[in-house]
Amino acid sequence: MVSKISEGVKISVETFYQQDYSNPVQSEYMFAYRITIENNNDFAVKLLSRHWYIFDSNGNYREVEGEGVVGMQPVISQGEEYQYVSGCNLNTEMGRMHGTYQMENLDNKQLFEAKIPAFDMIAPFKYN
Repeated sequence: MVSKISEGVKISVETFYQQDYSNPVQSEYMFAYRITIENNNDFAVKLLSRHWYIFDSNGNYREVEGEGVVGMQPVISQGEEYQYVSGCNLNTEMGRMHGTYQMENLDNKQLFEAKIPAFDMIAPFKYN
């Protein structure tokens, strides 16, 4: 698991290879990731949008942007956390992601970016 704190928001990521949804013969590798967002500020925040940078081991790169996460724009009160699971498909058995969440301070309506730490996605058979 990797974690990063920025703007008073701690973001932790844990990844899982999805063997049942992968097909190495067709160069299809599926990974799931669990994100925990912990609000360490003294005000509530709302997650408005996400911006991902996704890389595979062939040097391919793509960006994904959108509102919220898994169809939600969660409000996270001070001292609380929000957790969700999502996924990423790659054409190689290894890759890396990182990104940002655009957040809103619900006290003063100011927008800020919370950084999502870079995390690796590696199929277990690559460790051998």
